[in-house]
Amino acid sequence: MKKTINMRYIFTLVLAIIGLISNAQSQEKAKAILDQLSAKTKAYTSIEATFSFSLENMQEDINEVYDGHIILKGNKYKVNLMDVDTYFDGGILYTHMIDADEVNITIPDLDDEETLNPATIFTIYEEGYTFNYVAEGTANGKACHEIDLYPVNRDKPFSRIKLLVLKDDLQLYSIRQVGKDGNNYTVIVKNMTTNKPFDDKTFVFDKAANPNVDVIDMR
Repeated sequence: MKKTINMRYIFTLVLAIIGLISNAQSQEKAKAILDQLSAKTKAYTSIEATFSFSLENMQEDINEVYDGHIILKGNKYKVNLMDVDTYFDGGILYTHMIDADEVNITIPDLDDEETLNPATIFTIYEEGYTFNYVAEGTANGKACHEIDLYPVNRDKPFSRIKLLVLKDDLQLYSIRQVGKDGNNYTVIVKNMTTNKPFDDKTFVFDKAANPNVDVIDMR
């Protein structure tokens, strides 16, 4: 008896194989770009950048955009955003609420992923993510690689992180965190300079220079 060939099954199988090969190639391309981005970033002694930060929630009709400034040196950072100066010296976090004349001193939970950690923004993909090369495109007239990161731990408060990496110099252009609660956070790098000298005191709140600020030590 002749065996009939199920062409639909074969066609589906071929498509699946092509899909697996395409996905593997996509991951390899994404990893190659991210490795170059990471290597360049780690070679800098410091990074100073201006950026925009936006919060978007389409269900709540929220679209807020703020300008910010950041200095990075190793795992230390200083960020000015929304009238708050945040200092992190590698162990202690100082949150200076300028309008309230108050600074909170805490030991942060470095595993808390409710918000993006400025110190790891350029190397975020290295642990706990799978990644996929999406496409080449443009952003603000600049050619970019678009790469999606997916957390291995499905309990994270976000489902995906989208990176745009500039094609000409492989610098980070933007990072967008897609939240499961409908809140999406986007950081767009406007201007960046590297290898400027910064004293470690830059990353510590100066109590002597702010005698009228109420210090609340929550350690």
